[in-house]
Amino acid sequence: QALPVLFKHWLKNEEVEEGRTALLHCELTKPDAPVEWRKGDTVLHSSDKYEIRQEGTHVELFIYDAEAQDA
Repeated sequence: QALPVLFKHWLKNEEVEEGRTALLHCELTKPDAPVEWRKGDTVLHSSDKYEIRQEGTHVELFIYDAEAQDA
């Protein structure tokens, strides 16, 4: 039976000034596991506002031109 994919470290809150780029990241226990970034019930996809990168066990979400409603 396969082991579940877990976070290697607890996720931390990040703060960024409005207008700057926010970077959220996590490290998983298995490489290339599918990851969904969400804001509430909305699944985020790469766009002008968001960039999602995944390499092996490292996954990153960039939020460009951060605003208060991105919290």
